[in-house]
Amino acid sequence: MPDSMVMLLIYLALFGLLVALLAYSFRILREYERGVVFMLGRFWKVKGPGLIIVVPFIQQMVRVDLRTRVLDVPPQDVISRDNVSVKVNAVVYYRVMDPERAIIQVENFNQATSEIAQTTLRSVLGQHELDEMLAEREKLNTDLRRLLDEATDAWGIKVSNVALKHVDLNEVMVRAIAKQAEAERLRRAKIIDAEGEQQAAERLAQAGEILARRPQAMQLRYLGALLNIAGEKSNTIVFPLPIELLTAFRPQPAPKE
Repeated sequence: MPDSMVMLLIYLALFGLLVALLAYSFRILREYERGVVFMLGRFWKVKGPGLIIVVPFIQQMVRVDLRTRVLDVPPQDVISRDNVSVKVNAVVYYRVMDPERAIIQVENFNQATSEIAQTTLRSVLGQHELDEMLAEREKLNTDLRRLLDEATDAWGIKVSNVALKHVDLNEVMVRAIAKQAEAERLRRAKIIDAEGEQQAAERLAQAGEILARRPQAMQLRYLGALLNIAGEKSNTIVFPLPIELLTAFRPQPAPKE
């Protein structure tokens, strides 16, 4: 092979290597991306968005997405404070606020956030009773978000929202809760019925006292009752007779000698 051909191949190889190095040096970061740049293994700066230059073999760059991430926490076995076993899952919304700490302070911030979300979910819900899990979800969501935000703050992560999705019970507990709800409805119905009877008795007692003080009112009640009976289709009319009228027909006691 002629020497000129060899030199041409060498020049082409060098040119290709130079093009590859230039292509590796230029990076384009989107608006929601940042690049954590290290120089000879040491943190240098955070760059982006836009076009940035990374010196080959001297600098290395790690891309970080700043958009809000959605973490679906898998179902966790939780034992409530009243010793009820349930399965609870949740969804966590978080985003990277400090790319430097997210890369340097923790090996994999996505996995770390998932693990700490699971442990926090079991810890917090285990301090509450089953009724609180079912009725006070907003309060539990707020407590979980606050604890997760505090735990991940050292990693440059901001937890914006936590929402409990499902609280699954076994069939035995479902039947027990249904019986409890039915018993509660019966109890309320009996209380309402008793309160109605009490109010009616009080009203009747008040009416009786008024009628006892005014005999004319009692006579009007008799006449009203007669009108009601006469208006009905009946062959028998019962005439209310005051008890006082019967005293005249009582046998008089014999005079004492």
